[in-house]
Amino acid sequence: MKKFIFLIAFLLMIVLIDTKEKEVLISEESLRFRVIANSDSKIDQEIKEEVAKNLEPLITSIPSSNLTESVEYLNNKMNQINKNITTTLEKLKVETKYNVNLGHNYFPEKVYKGVKYKEGNYESLVVTLGEGKGKNWWCVLYPPLCNLEKDQKSDINDAEYRLYIKEILNKY
Repeated sequence: MKKFIFLIAFLLMIVLIDTKEKEVLISEESLRFRVIANSDSKIDQEIKEEVAKNLEPLITSIPSSNLTESVEYLNNKMNQINKNITTTLEKLKVETKYNVNLGHNYFPEKVYKGVKYKEGNYESLVVTLGEGKGKNWWCVLYPPLCNLEKDQKSDINDAEYRLYIKEILNKY
């Protein structure tokens, strides 16, 4: 009985510790990508997702080993980036202005899957659609983290957590 109570207390402690937000500091040597929707309406959010999806192949395969080369690569692709956005909006039959800014841009604090990303000004490529008052989509281009989640079939933290509990229970 004592083992069972200890096990329950131990598992409760793990759950309480593991559910706290983890703060991630993205290196100063990083380059972010952000697409900000015109508004939070369903159609504006769909437009934002489509713009981000169509830009990804062009900008996520930055062939560089440092921040300076990554920014230079994007600078050289600005005409293609603008053309891509224009083409995407035309295909969607959307007439809205947009702005593309490569430089230091503000990012608000974000909590995603229990991980907190600090607010601040970061070297980034930011596409603002219309008024730019909607939710945004973002990722880190350098070091390349944009496609990390696509490559994962499930939430790694959940899988490890379940396996850890299973191992403890199998001991008793």
